[in-house]
Amino acid sequence: MPLVVALLIYFPVEASAWGMLGHRIVGQIAENHLTARAKKAVRAILGTESLALASNWGDFIKSDPDYDYLYNWHFVNLPEGLDQQGVYRFLDEEQSPNVYNKTREMVSVLKDTKSRPEQKKLAIRMLIHMVGDLNQPMHTARKEDLGGNKVYVTWFGEKSNLHRVWDESLIDYQQLSYTEYAAAIDHVTALQMKEWSAMSLKDYVYGSYQACNKIYAATRPDDKLSYKYNFDFVDLLNSQLVKGGICLAGILNNIYRN
Repeated sequence: MPLVVALLIYFPVEASAWGMLGHRIVGQIAENHLTARAKKAVRAILGTESLALASNWGDFIKSDPDYDYLYNWHFVNLPEGLDQQGVYRFLDEEQSPNVYNKTREMVSVLKDTKSRPEQKKLAIRMLIHMVGDLNQPMHTARKEDLGGNKVYVTWFGEKSNLHRVWDESLIDYQQLSYTEYAAAIDHVTALQMKEWSAMSLKDYVYGSYQACNKIYAATRPDDKLSYKYNFDFVDLLNSQLVKGGICLAGILNNIYRN
C-alpha cells in the first residue's frame, strides 16, 4: 500500500467535533437547561427528535454530496498568538464560511418568521451541531496542521492524532453513555451559570481558543498519550462539554424567549 494512502487511512483529514458521543452529551445538557417555551418551540420543529439525537445530523449528512457546502461550517481556523481582541477582530473580519458566522446565520434563520419549515429544521440541526463544534478546542485550532489532524501521536499505543484524541478518544475513555456522562458532569454552579449565561458567542470561541492553546502547549508530535494525559485534561474536557450545553441552551432560550 502506498505510504500516502496508508497515512490517509490512519489519519483522516476531516474529523467530527466531539464524535457522536460528545455531541450527544452537549445536546443532552442543553436540553436539561431549556425553558418550557424553548422546549415547545424546538419540539414544533424536530418533533420527537431530541437535541441529543439531532446533534449528529451535521456529521451524518456528510455522506450526501448535496450537502458538501456545509464542510467549512464545523470549524474556524484561528492563527496562533492572538489575544482576546485579536480573536474578536478575526471573527469580525473573516468572511469565508466558518463555525462562528454560520452559527449566527442559523440563529437568524430560526428567528425569522418567514423561514420555511425545512429551513428551520436544517438550521436547528446545524445550530445544535455547530455549538458543540465551536466548544471543541481543536475546532478553533491552527490551519497549518488542520486543527491537530497532522499532529500525530499515539493513544494507549495506537496510532492517532491530536484532533481525534479530543474528538473521541478522551470521551470514549470515560466509558459512559451520553446520558450517564451528561448526568455526571451537568452540575453547574450558580456562579458558573451567571458567568456563562452572560458570555457572547465570541466569548465562547475565545474560551475554546484558550483551551486549544493549553492543549498545543502540552502535546507534541509523536507524544505517547495514555493515563497521565487523561488525568491532566479530563477536567478541561468536561468543562468544554458543559459549556457547550449551556451555550446551546442559552441560544435557544434567547431565540424563543417571547
